[in-house]
Amino acid sequence: MADFDTGLGRNDANFVAMTPIDFLVRSGTVYGERPAIVHGDYRQTWEQTYTRCRQLAGALRQRGIKRNSTVAVLLHNTPAMVEAHFGVPMSGGVLCSLNVRLDTDALIFCLQHGEAEVLLVDSEFQPHIAQIRKACPDLLIVQVNDYLGPKDIEAFSELDYESLLQESTDLDNWQYPADEWDAIALNYTSGTTGNPKGVVYHHRGAALNAISNILEWDLPKYAVYLWTLPLFHCNGWCFAWTIAARAGVNVCLRKFEPKSCFEIIRKEKITHYCAAPVVHAALANAPAAIKEGVQHGVKGLVAGAAPPEAVLENMEKMGFNITHVYGLTEVYGPSAVCAEQEEWDDLTVSQRAALKARQGVRYHLQGALDVINPATMQPVEANGTEFGELMFRGNIVMKGYLKNPKTTEESFAGGWYHTGDLGVKYEDGYVQIKDRSKDIIISGGENISSIEVEDVLYKYPGVANCAVVALNDEKWGEVPVAFIELKEDADVSEEEILEYCREHMARFKVPKKVVFGELQKTATGKIQKYELRRQAAELFGSGN
Repeated sequence: MADFDTGLGRNDANFVAMTPIDFLVRSGTVYGERPAIVHGDYRQTWEQTYTRCRQLAGALRQRGIKRNSTVAVLLHNTPAMVEAHFGVPMSGGVLCSLNVRLDTDALIFCLQHGEAEVLLVDSEFQPHIAQIRKACPDLLIVQVNDYLGPKDIEAFSELDYESLLQESTDLDNWQYPADEWDAIALNYTSGTTGNPKGVVYHHRGAALNAISNILEWDLPKYAVYLWTLPLFHCNGWCFAWTIAARAGVNVCLRKFEPKSCFEIIRKEKITHYCAAPVVHAALANAPAAIKEGVQHGVKGLVAGAAPPEAVLENMEKMGFNITHVYGLTEVYGPSAVCAEQEEWDDLTVSQRAALKARQGVRYHLQGALDVINPATMQPVEANGTEFGELMFRGNIVMKGYLKNPKTTEESFAGGWYHTGDLGVKYEDGYVQIKDRSKDIIISGGENISSIEVEDVLYKYPGVANCAVVALNDEKWGEVPVAFIELKEDADVSEEEILEYCREHMARFKVPKKVVFGELQKTATGKIQKYELRRQAAELFGSGN
């Protein structure tokens, strides 16, 4: 038997850490003159982007950012947001992309929990600054002024983004990670406990998922990608790094609106975009007049829920091809795909929609996806009926939850990441979610913790008991409905409850309906949420 030990180990000169930073370096040097970023009338090449990212990295390092320093960003999909996805990790720091829809208290929690040292923040979010500065006095706040953003905003920081870049005195003052398992990003996700959990990504997983995006989508070189998906969602499902790997074009978009999207699709010849179901539906159901003139094929990814038959049909009529992907923040966004088969082309739209509703199979570079009995940790039968929990393992799985070893250990029990989603596996190996084991409401691609909303409601005077459940909605996928049992003699209206919620939580978390009455409970006093879901469906049907 031959001895294949050549004497060179992983840490010798032949080893280079896998990182998406290298995608920028390559495109910046090989395809430097090609367009990299489009924002309105603004154009930026890959060489310019490479230079600006090195400037950002150097400036951050000069200000003390190093390995494991957290740099937070509160930005829309603007050029600065794309640059931060490279400049921050090139400084050695960890990028924390904050959800722009969070309220101030939630933002402060994330900043404090993640120990952020720098915050790059769009001028639009000036109303948050006073409270953030008071809660985080040592935080360096950098104002990002976007020419397509709000006008006449008074400066709330002595340092703006362009001035920060100009501070850099050395374009070579950046670094690759010493270890590909080093943290590259910190993403906060709402769990069933109200407070967000910090999900830690590593360079290796980010690079592998970025490459998998290319493989799953047959993404060509120079793809023109529209940022309809918020970059704060799992780092844009890793597509900031994917587009760099293909020397494509990042077409930025501050806010989604169907009319402007179709104008951009026509003008820039958009080839690809990703979005939650609500965005796809808005495009599919837009007036015919604003959809006219798209002569080229467009590809879209949808996650959060399967594309409804009507949306799929309208998309196909427009020449849009939609692929269903599945994942969670903990697996870098999509980590499974409903891989389409050639024979599906001969099926009716209804038949195709049923097949596309499945979550599918693992990504190319993900280790495994299976439906497993969590009690025995054995895979279920591939018969489409036996229930189990969808679980992942492999390279495209988080390092764990920041400062939360107990939850991390529980999530990886038995050597698999437990998604909390219950489903089945079919004979062809494709998996499909049938129910959720957690009381999470997914509305417009956003996760809403029912417990978090309930905690707010319980603080309102006159509320004795409450429960928040999901109601299927044609536009948003799901919306929250609140069932409230009032204290004796309490006189409370639905509008009073809703106004109170608007003041104490992000708008997308506010219940769409409120139902007053006694809540049905078990013998042990537990509220029967399954009964409330049934009642909500009977009372309101599907929302509009």
